[in-house]
Amino acid sequence: MEPAALAAWSSADVVVPRQPNTEAFANEPASPIKVAAEEPVSTFSIDVDTASYSVVRSSLMNGYLPAPESVRIEELVNYFPYAYPPPGERGAPFRPTVTVAQTPWNPDTLLMHIGLQGREPAKNDRPPLNLVFLIDTSGSMAQPNKLPLLVQSFRLMVGQLDPADEVAIVTYAGSAGRVLEPTPSTERGTILAALDRLHAAGSTAGAAGIQVAYGTAAGMVADGEVTRVILATDGDFNVGISDPEQLEGFIARQRKNGIYLSVLGFGRGNLDDATMQALAQNGNGQAAYIDTLSEARKVLVDQLVGTLFPIADDVKIQVEFNPAAVAEYRLIGYETRALRREDFNNDRVDAGEVGAGHAVTAIYEVTPVGSPAVLHDALRYADRTAEPPVAGARPESARELAFLRLRYKEPGEDASELIELPIARGMGPASSDQRFAAAVAGFGQLLRGSVYTGGWTWADAIALAEANTGDDPFGYRREAVTLMRLAESLPR
Repeated sequence: MEPAALAAWSSADVVVPRQPNTEAFANEPASPIKVAAEEPVSTFSIDVDTASYSVVRSSLMNGYLPAPESVRIEELVNYFPYAYPPPGERGAPFRPTVTVAQTPWNPDTLLMHIGLQGREPAKNDRPPLNLVFLIDTSGSMAQPNKLPLLVQSFRLMVGQLDPADEVAIVTYAGSAGRVLEPTPSTERGTILAALDRLHAAGSTAGAAGIQVAYGTAAGMVADGEVTRVILATDGDFNVGISDPEQLEGFIARQRKNGIYLSVLGFGRGNLDDATMQALAQNGNGQAAYIDTLSEARKVLVDQLVGTLFPIADDVKIQVEFNPAAVAEYRLIGYETRALRREDFNNDRVDAGEVGAGHAVTAIYEVTPVGSPAVLHDALRYADRTAEPPVAGARPESARELAFLRLRYKEPGEDASELIELPIARGMGPASSDQRFAAAVAGFGQLLRGSVYTGGWTWADAIALAEANTGDDPFGYRREAVTLMRLAESLPR
């Protein structure tokens, strides 16, 4: 397929019919408000996936509101780059930044905004990359916004690779096979020709394809290099290993052998987002949904280093709220990333990955003690059962809202490192980045029909986002404002 032919159609021109009954999304009910005196500790795994934002965009651009279960608010918030202060050249691979400011939709609560900024090494310092493209060529991929867009996307990516990188291609349909042996990226014509020969036909044997891809990747592993399988599919896994847990377990074992997995979704109608999310999480990789060539450029060109090169594995966040200062709190999003309190110190529990240069954001809504926004009645017998203050407690601790703990592993290491930071009410002020993130978090809650945003409206979200687009060189934030306007105009 010639470049001119590839450019002859635009995925933005493709109108995808709504088929909600055939799509499966990974999500959970919104996190409830917690009483700090009863449950002071909140623990979760970080998430740098962006698939949900692209699914929301695809729905709105095609004229309908997204299904509430397709909206993962943390993936909307983390879709955008933020200018958090970077870490130093030495020490931890990322730096936390915390601000506390008034909540846009409730003047009687606070938003506690936690941002992590990953270190981005110089381009010349990155290790060689071994890539296995695992491409779904089943019959369901025979649509313009699936296999043709997939081929365009990988063509863009191949042009960004370094001379030391290698690429192999495995396909799966009625059967799985290797259509390109490991090939140096300098042989660009050979790689592109293999991509152009792909065509869609047959049923889906996703599990067999994954096994062939990992076998190929195992032969490419070398010390000091990064090896990653990139699965590109519409998520229609209807043939192969019948037990999803068996498939996820296989991927988790390969992760321990140093082979990561990222998942790119294409097309709508039979998108199995739930399986894609599970596979990416078990493979310590990112899940993204490619609905336009512009999105492909964002994920595979502009953010190539962050998408493919890990700087920290098993990153966990734990926040301990101070009941003397905080009456109630809730985590906005991250419902599918919740961890048990004891999981935080257990290095055998898997968590999320931070890529080079990645920014990660988490937002809590916090209700201070004495606020009229408190929703829970005081317990009749609380004073009789409450424990007395701990002897020797530091007086300054009463001024803390919370205490932040972060755990992470250096790639390839088994033992985690710990970062700790006290959070005070006066931390801030909020920048345009934090205010824009708050607007997106509010937008996500409106899409999900949240009961916590009160009388806040689409117009309020639009106004807040529009006032805080800031430095927006790629137009991502202006696009978000457009999507908010579309959502406002569509029937409920």
